[in-house]
Amino acid sequence: MNTTVILFLVIYYIVVLGIGYWALRNGGSKDLEGYLLGGRKIGPATTALTLQTTSMSGFMFLGAGGLGYIQGYWALWYALGDIGGGVLNFSIIGRRMRKLSQLFGALTAIEYLEKRYPSGVLRLISGSLAVFLLGFYVLAQFIAGGKGMALVTGIPYPIALAIAVSVIVLYTFMGGYLAVAYTDFFQSLIMLFGVLWIFIAVLYELGGFTAANNALHDLDPTLLSMWGKDLGFEGQWGVVAGAILIFSVGYLGWPHVVTRHMAMKSPVTAREAGAWATVWNLFFVPTPYLIGIFAILILPDMNDPEMAIFQVANKLLPAAATGLVMAAIMAAIMSTADSLLLQTGTIAARDLYERFINPEASEKQMIWVSRGLIITIAIIGYFIALIEPPSVFNVVIFTTSVLGSAFLPAYVCAVWWKKANMPGALCSIILGALTAFCWQFFGVTEMTTIAPMVVGVISSTSTMIIVSLLTQSKYPVPENVLELIEESSLVRLIPNNISSASNNSIAIQALEIKKFLGKNE
Repeated sequence: MNTTVILFLVIYYIVVLGIGYWALRNGGSKDLEGYLLGGRKIGPATTALTLQTTSMSGFMFLGAGGLGYIQGYWALWYALGDIGGGVLNFSIIGRRMRKLSQLFGALTAIEYLEKRYPSGVLRLISGSLAVFLLGFYVLAQFIAGGKGMALVTGIPYPIALAIAVSVIVLYTFMGGYLAVAYTDFFQSLIMLFGVLWIFIAVLYELGGFTAANNALHDLDPTLLSMWGKDLGFEGQWGVVAGAILIFSVGYLGWPHVVTRHMAMKSPVTAREAGAWATVWNLFFVPTPYLIGIFAILILPDMNDPEMAIFQVANKLLPAAATGLVMAAIMAAIMSTADSLLLQTGTIAARDLYERFINPEASEKQMIWVSRGLIITIAIIGYFIALIEPPSVFNVVIFTTSVLGSAFLPAYVCAVWWKKANMPGALCSIILGALTAFCWQFFGVTEMTTIAPMVVGVISSTSTMIIVSLLTQSKYPVPENVLELIEESSLVRLIPNNISSASNNSIAIQALEIKKFLGKNE
């Protein structure tokens, strides 16, 4: 058992739990808006880095490294899309979603959809779908945390998994979104420092970037190809498009990511946050893939490619450095797991429990419902991860493909297309999710060489357009909603007579929003 690594992890866990306690003491759980959105007071740097770390997860240290190890430079198609993902998010929906969500008085990404496309059915289906997929996504983070900690520290997998899950749940439980946002900021810096340290050690070991590529060429020239090992993806532009789309525009449709826009300090925060995200991505995103690629030369006979980055760190770095790098890897995992848990609990409490089961629920009740579901998901996820851990890469690609296919057009059209209506959004979400799910579940990708994300987004987008246009006369977008969409497009402060409707007290919201927007049913 590596005591130095364990010591670093203990220090790291103390820091993130300390941030959670600070958030608790500074209003992170004082009221519903504080618990779910951090009081809408998150600045540009923290907004950018919590969005990026939330969207990347343990995939970057397991899936990305494993893909690079298996396929060589072909894996960088995923990185190509990911580098620009943050600035696309903030540019396309960031400012407008921040303003429109406040105008609607929406506290969750699913509630926002119902306010934009008035329908209780849409909220019920969207909330249920999101809870299922986000809960499944959490599983990948638990597996990543348990496997990584067990390998590097020597702690048995069940115990390592229990420790990782417990720490994530505890600080998310304490401070809500405020704890998640600021721990994500701290963790993003640890992630960047850790991955760059490993990469520098790899280049030093191999004699530099050029020498490493020459060695790969001598071993197998196809590893340097844009088509993957043995040219296995040659001409499969549909798969390439999916690799680029999933981490560029894909997370425009992930509820746990777009919530970051709603929590910004102000709409103009989006512009500066986009710059922060791009700079961080340029340094971080390609590096795990490259480490995985060069691990082929350092550890040529690995049984589990997803352990490439862990094992390279173990082999090349001294114990103290390995402890810091392990903290970085756990940071990547925890920064997504906490967001997924919080968002799943949030949707269950606000969008399902309060909306359909107990409309008179108090803010305190909803916070405890959210916390209860967080604990439930953690327990279920622990035992599933313990019994049968699947590939982290496969779980992440599956869940993100279905999420993006289902919700991307709904969120983008919410702020950019005034003719997008309730039937269009409802059909788009259902058909997009079903298409991506069936495409992946039945292995259609292998037959068509088109990725689930590509066909899913095409189907959901075309459905949104066609159904919205065909149903305009029967289901027009309400005039008051159109007025708020127009207001969200303007670069100005929200007028006082409108901003009063965004008070997030449940009782006041029930009266003011009802007056301003009209009944949603």
